[in-house]
Amino acid sequence: MSKIVKGIVTGIEPYGIFVKIDDETDGLIHISEISSKFVKDPGLFAKIGDEIEAEVLETTEDGNIKLSIKSLQEEKKRTRKRRYIKETSIGFRTLEYKLPFWIEKNLKKHKNDINSIDK
Repeated sequence: MSKIVKGIVTGIEPYGIFVKIDDETDGLIHISEISSKFVKDPGLFAKIGDEIEAEVLETTEDGNIKLSIKSLQEEKKRTRKRRYIKETSIGFRTLEYKLPFWIEKNLKKHKNDINSIDK
């Protein structure tokens, strides 16, 4: 199971975001672990002083921690509930009923647009 920590952003460099987790522990969110999309500037994702939540990827021998925001975003995507359309007793009859009104409305709008251009 992964460990999730909170920390304060203490620095931003072109290669990543530095995070202070506690008095003895600092971490780095490498630019490749900020987002699954292209990241041009880590400063667009966090500012110094922001509290940030990240997953611990690895702890180095010198006590530093490699962190990831990207893995948390991917985990949220996986756990998102799927919403299903509930079938109703009237089914598609609502569309069948309203379609002529929608067509008429759009035809009138289109006709008015054409007339306003001609004037």
